[in-house]
Amino acid sequence: MLFQNYALLDSLSVEENVGFTLLENTNMPRKEVMALVDELLEVLGLWGFGASLPAELSGGMRKRVSLARALIANPEVVLFDEPTTGLDPIMIEKVDEMILLAKKSYQITSAIISHDMASTKRLANRVAFLHDGKIISDGTYEEFLDCELPPVQAFHEGSRTSRLVRGSEGGVGTAEQVEPQEKAIVELVDLHKKFGSHHVLKGVNFKIYPGRITVLIGGSGSGKSVIVKHIMGLFMPTSGEVRVFGQNIVPLGDRALDEIRGRFGMLFQHAALLDWLTVAGNVAFPLEERTTTPKKAVNKQVQEMLERLHIADLRDRMPGEISEGQKKRVGLARAMIMKPEIMIYDEPTTGQDPIRTRDVDDMIHQAQEEFDITSIVISHDMASTFRIADTVALLNHGEIAAQETPDELRDDQDEYVQRFIYAGQV
Repeated sequence: MLFQNYALLDSLSVEENVGFTLLENTNMPRKEVMALVDELLEVLGLWGFGASLPAELSGGMRKRVSLARALIANPEVVLFDEPTTGLDPIMIEKVDEMILLAKKSYQITSAIISHDMASTKRLANRVAFLHDGKIISDGTYEEFLDCELPPVQAFHEGSRTSRLVRGSEGGVGTAEQVEPQEKAIVELVDLHKKFGSHHVLKGVNFKIYPGRITVLIGGSGSGKSVIVKHIMGLFMPTSGEVRVFGQNIVPLGDRALDEIRGRFGMLFQHAALLDWLTVAGNVAFPLEERTTTPKKAVNKQVQEMLERLHIADLRDRMPGEISEGQKKRVGLARAMIMKPEIMIYDEPTTGQDPIRTRDVDDMIHQAQEEFDITSIVISHDMASTFRIADTVALLNHGEIAAQETPDELRDDQDEYVQRFIYAGQV
């Protein structure tokens, strides 16, 4: 079983997690187990991380560790619970290749739960579509594509964007592509970051302009989150400058950094709502904890925010009573209640099906239109990226490989750029 949320043992190293099943449940010599572990780690791009702990890895890397653990015992049937969620397009291809290799080498039967149409196309002998608790389509991938049922057609449409078609003529639902006339609101200058001997960022130069949606893409574990943590002053660089709102924040003290951070909003990958508070209570939380705003004024601001994001009817519900898409909007409302100047979205579409992904994209566009903000989006989803982005920055091996408009990126002839952005195309 490959679990969606990894289910790794935090106290064990990567190699011990992968070998755990065989070490605990068989008499196979440890040396032979570790040889199998090394082979799997190399195939999945984890060579050199065997001694690392799960907490030291990115989400995508933890997914690969979990996959290696599921395959090491050579099972007859493997259940994959959204195995590609949170992975970049190239790594999704590698995971798909690993699943196909396991099927061919060990004659396993695989049952896969997935939202990823490109992965489904590569892997599936048969596709079953679940809607409202019923299987409404069951057949080959080609039969699935030809199914004329409205829910199936809506699912197909959600996984596509015309802006990612080679030779297409521009954007849909995005700001007009023009050269920025203003100064950058964020600028990274020759940014280096090392964790011990691991050199994560290698001279990053990166500009983010105000009032625009900048999407940061790159391989799993490439350093996207590390860049964002530098921008927010949560990490300090090994060398280089981090200029935010016109000043280098590297030499600032804690109080000055807190003031800078107060000008940011954050939508976490899984919304991170407080389960014991209502929707209104979650949205009010930052005002109540960080300001002296009177209760009556807090209630008024919360109501206005809920109405602007079209979730006023959810005011008195608990997080467990609303959908994942609604939780995203509540998380956005909570971030926007503090009137941030820069909004950061951490993989907002991860774990969402194509229809909900479009809803999240619409939400981001709506926030951009409703509020005077600059948005930074970390994403692996190419369809979403090309729908919402004004600018796309691609991080590769610790360096910015490209920073261009969606149209320019689509036509970029660099081999890695082409492979990355088109790997997940249906």
